Amino acid sequence: MSAEIAGVSAAAVATPSSTAEVADVVKGAAKGGLALVVRGGGTRQDWALPPQRLDLILETAELCGLVEHAAGDLVAVVRAGTPLRQVQDALRPAGQQLALDEPLPGSTIGGTVAVNASGPRRMLYGTVRDLLIGVTVVRADGVVARAGGKVVKNVAGYDLGKLVAGSYGTLGVITECAFRLHPLPAASRFVSVCVEGPDEAGRAVSAVLGAQVVPSALEIDTVQSDAAPLTVTALVEGVPAGVAQRAADLQKLLGDGATASDDPPPGWGEYPWGPGDVGMKLTSALSRVPYLLTAAGVTARLHDVPLRVRGSAGTGVLYAGLPGGTDPGVVAGVVSDLRAATRAGAGHCVVLTAPPAIRARVDVWGHVDGLDLMRRVKEQFDPAGTLAPGRFVGGI
Repeated sequence: MSAEIAGVSAAAVATPSSTAEVADVVKGAAKGGLALVVRGGGTRQDWALPPQRLDLILETAELCGLVEHAAGDLVAVVRAGTPLRQVQDALRPAGQQLALDEPLPGSTIGGTVAVNASGPRRMLYGTVRDLLIGVTVVRADGVVARAGGKVVKNVAGYDLGKLVAGSYGTLGVITECAFRLHPLPAASRFVSVCVEGPDEAGRAVSAVLGAQVVPSALEIDTVQSDAAPLTVTALVEGVPAGVAQRAADLQKLLGDGATASDDPPPGWGEYPWGPGDVGMKLTSALSRVPYLLTAAGVTARLHDVPLRVRGSAGTGVLYAGLPGGTDPGVVAGVVSDLRAATRAGAGHCVVLTAPPAIRARVDVWGHVDGLDLMRRVKEQFDPAGTLAPGRFVGGI
């Protein structure tokens, strides 16, 4: 990989292979007044804002592998640079899984925690924050801090894990994570139906949520235009007989057009944008998902853009994508309209990734409640601004 983060070049790259070596690197950076950004698989380095300054990139590629797998306790301790897929491969022989999806192939454990990335199955299993039960972090002064533990009931210091999850590397360098695991399901089935509009999609989602089918995920996918239908897909997992029955129940519930398959529909669990495009995260209360879909359609038509929306109708977390070549002024208008829609639904709209010209025009984070508190936390953890300066909300 190149020695740059989001277009900002670094003078050096460090590749420590242990928590102790990470601590030495961070301590040296702090003493030298160097700005440091952590890089794992590099799959989300264009997310958020470019660092305001960058001297050193800390690569986690050598910080790899399972430290411990306590199969009987359904717990695993994993080094931060381990690719998520490698973790799943290591757990599979024991019939277990870390119930996190991989929207971007090559994502590492540390990066997934740092941006709090979760996919379709968050509906049943929870988010990264829910599955994380322990964490080892190197503070900005090079001191190693550990919180939580290796058993699910041990919650001592658990708030540190919640703090660093989603902090974009601005509070500490994650080196190890302890996760709660789940058994691998013996069977799974995807039940999909195409509907004509947001209201019908809302009725389909409400019907699934009100039934006794316990879906692991409930997703919606659409290209916002007058002619494009919406697809609602439910995933059910478990023992073969139970899955077959629940899938049959879902087909009856969703009507004659519903289909069932062992394979996911195209794009399942993937973000609705590609490299160099504009990617946004939209959240709302569950009851307001149909309204948000309607607003997205109106916004797409108003600005004449192919706005793709995909995500969890079962949790109120959706993602939207636009071509990277869209005029920055048009993108700014789209973002403004979507923020108004998400606010009306008690949610938020964040621009996760965008080309430089668009990032320069659009406030990627928008209004964030509690920003003053977040700044005070940053001041406590990293008063010198050593770690990923400027990457997070409000220039943190």
